[in-house]
Amino acid sequence: MMRWCWLVAVLAATLAHGQAAPAATAPLAVQINDDRLTLAVTHVPQIYLYGTIDADAPDRIGALIRSNRIPAGSDIYLDSPGGDLKAGAALGRLFRQGRMTTHLGVPRRPSRAPAMPREAACQGACALAYAGGLYRWAPTGNDRFAVQAPGDAAQIAGARDELAAYLWQMGLDPLLFGITARTPRDYTGWLDGDQLLATGIANNGYLPPAAQYELVSGAPLLTLRQNAREGERRITLLCKPDGLTLTAYYTLAPERAQRIANRADRSYIEIDGQPTLQGQRERIHAVDQSLVISRPLPLAQLDPLSSARSMGAWLSDKGGAVRYGFTMYLDAVRNSLRDYRSHCEQLGRALPTS
Repeated sequence: MMRWCWLVAVLAATLAHGQAAPAATAPLAVQINDDRLTLAVTHVPQIYLYGTIDADAPDRIGALIRSNRIPAGSDIYLDSPGGDLKAGAALGRLFRQGRMTTHLGVPRRPSRAPAMPREAACQGACALAYAGGLYRWAPTGNDRFAVQAPGDAAQIAGARDELAAYLWQMGLDPLLFGITARTPRDYTGWLDGDQLLATGIANNGYLPPAAQYELVSGAPLLTLRQNAREGERRITLLCKPDGLTLTAYYTLAPERAQRIANRADRSYIEIDGQPTLQGQRERIHAVDQSLVISRPLPLAQLDPLSSARSMGAWLSDKGGAVRYGFTMYLDAVRNSLRDYRSHCEQLGRALPTS
C-alpha cells in the first residue's frame, strides 16, 4: 500500500503540471529491423511498434509472430499514446509467450523521409503491452512512460477484472497501473526509469533471484540463482566449521567467458556496492560457460551478508576501465538468507569447544 501511495503522489504531482491529452495517431504500425548489421550487433531482430494500439493490432502482430517474421526472443520497441487497453494486454501476452524483451524507442527514419521525433512515449495500452516483456528495460534520455492515458478510466471500469488478471499473470501488481484503484480517474503521470525499477515495472534484463537450501556432506549450502537475459547468475554460500566459502558463477557464451577471463586483471566481491575480498588474476577462472570467482569468508561475515541489500561479483581489466560481472539485489531472498544464517550459527554452536 505504501508503494501505491508513493506512485499516486508521483502521478498527482505530474498531473498538476497540466499534461494535455496526446493527439490521435494512426493505428499501430510495425517496422522490422533484421538486417545483417542489426543482427551482428544485437543478435536478435529489433521490432518497432508505433502509433495507436487499435483493437486489431494483436491479430496483425500475432500473424507476424506465427510466420516467424517476429521470432521468439525479439527486442520490441514501443512508441504509442495508448489506445485499446484489452488489445494492449493481448499484445503483452504475445510478448511473454515469445519471451520477448520490451523497450521504449522510435523507429528508424527511412532515407528521404521527413524528420521524426526522437523521443518515444508509452502510456495506457502501451504500458500494458510493455508489461508483457519477460525483460523490460527502463526508459532513458527523453523517452517517457505512463501507466495510464487520458480516457482510460472508462475502459478500466468496463474490464477491471480482465486487466487485473493479466497484470497478475505478468507478475505485476494491478494497483501500480491504477487498475484496481477504488476511484479510477483519468491522469497522465510520467514515471522515470528509477521509479519504474523501484516498483518492478521495469527489470532491466533480470528476474528476481530464487534461493535453494540443501545439506552437502552435512554442511549447509545456499544457492541463489537469477535468470538474466545475458545468462544465469549464481552465488553459492557453503558453511563449514572453519568458515564460509562464497562462489559466484557468471554464465555467458563459452568463448566469451574464456575471453573475459584471459583479459581480466583482478576480481572482487561487492557487498552493498562496496568492493571487498579482492583477488588478482590467478584467481579468475572460466569453467565451461561460466566465469567463476570463489572466496573464503570468516563466519563473522554471516551477519552483514544476511542483511545486505545486494551482492555481486566483478572482474576488471588493468586500470579498472572496463569491468564484467553482475550485482544481485537480495530483497526477494531475504528470508532465505536469514534462515541460512541461523543454520550456520547452529553448526558453529554444535562444534566441541577445547
